[in-house]
Amino acid sequence: MGDKPFDNINMIPFIDVMLVLLTIVLTTSTFIASGKIPINLPQAEIEAKEDKKTLVITIDKAGTIYYEDGSIGLDELGGRLSAFAKDTPILLRADKTIALQIFIDAADMLNRLEFSKVAVMTESK
Repeated sequence: MGDKPFDNINMIPFIDVMLVLLTIVLTTSTFIASGKIPINLPQAEIEAKEDKKTLVITIDKAGTIYYEDGSIGLDELGGRLSAFAKDTPILLRADKTIALQIFIDAADMLNRLEFSKVAVMTESK
């Protein structure tokens, strides 16, 4: 009695498992990608890429400045950043509804400290 060879392989269970894995990856990646402080980013054509070595400064919709997930004053922030090298990448995340003067004050402080790699985070359209 000879065994009958397989003519085809049932791919439906394999596809089901892959779809579940894809759902898990997409769900967890959205939690990882979003920041801890809720802000509405302005839109631009080109999106700034965040690097692991990048210092992140966040300004929420109330105008509060955050550095390393803690609220900080502008003068204290300047003191902390002065210890870093001038070519350290800095990512400035600001809510699109803040007063322009708060953003300008933060950008001006980074300019006075002579940081050369400053990016503003936006959302793509």
